[in-house]
Amino acid sequence: MARPALPESPSSTAQDRIALMQTFVHIVEAGSLSAAAQQMGATQPTVSRRLQALERSLGLRLLRRSTHSMQLTEDGERCYTRAKALLEGWAAFEADLRGARDEPEGTLRVVAPHALGQDLLMAPLADYLRAFPRVSVDWLLHDRRPDFVTEDIDCAIQVGEITDLSVIAIKLSEIPRIVVAAPSVVGLATPSHPSELATLPWLSLRTFYRGEITLKPLAGGSACRVPLRPRLGTDSLYALRSAAVAGLGVCAASAWLMRDDLAEGRLVHLVPGWVPEPLPVYLVYPHARFYPAKLKRFIDAMREAVASGVDGLWNP
Repeated sequence: MARPALPESPSSTAQDRIALMQTFVHIVEAGSLSAAAQQMGATQPTVSRRLQALERSLGLRLLRRSTHSMQLTEDGERCYTRAKALLEGWAAFEADLRGARDEPEGTLRVVAPHALGQDLLMAPLADYLRAFPRVSVDWLLHDRRPDFVTEDIDCAIQVGEITDLSVIAIKLSEIPRIVVAAPSVVGLATPSHPSELATLPWLSLRTFYRGEITLKPLAGGSACRVPLRPRLGTDSLYALRSAAVAGLGVCAASAWLMRDDLAEGRLVHLVPGWVPEPLPVYLVYPHARFYPAKLKRFIDAMREAVASGVDGLWNP
């Protein structure tokens, strides 16, 4: 006579349901079963079976699917919200048990500005990856503010003041700026005071200045506002530098990026006794109940990099 089936252990059932909810969250955030399967390294039939198993266990229909679209039901909306919170709580529970000795692992998604991300921050990023071989990094370069939730971003390096109260911002450093131009722009009459700069053609870095710029004297005293009518405006620091080297106008830009051009005579430093305000650099990440080891170690790595020398590279 066949033995009766043993009841499934509670721990096994709980683990299975967590796995099913993880799959469901992946489906919703990926937008389709096929995209979720690709992200999870599974097949689409496997993902579909997991969804069906979750719906059976809950006795609810969570998704309406057609050939070309997928839509959450009302129960699906509630299930997604609660599943997301439950999974975050479970991750926090595991992190608390493992503690700080946890080995960082998984994929860290970081947004950084084009210029810093392609240049000065590559060395500390490489050190971080060498120190933690179980971590991989999606290094996403753009200068706009990221949407941490919809883009699934862990943290961002941002230049400029942070006004978003929904994030945590750690100030890493400040980037000095200087005013430069190609020798052909100024000719023999090199300006000696900021007020003389208004008559020259200008280039604007639209993220930080457009119709005017304020310069402060290094020796102390009153600041000078310089009105401008830019011939070219851009949101790219590299494009600004290229336009300046090409002789299209005067610009105010990060001192570190212009260092070689100044040394080799492609650019000249104008009114060197006056400077624009330096730009603050922040490491920014959203509030959460817990922070994975991969993020905490990355924050430590960026702070240490600035303290040990990157900060000095940003100076003229």
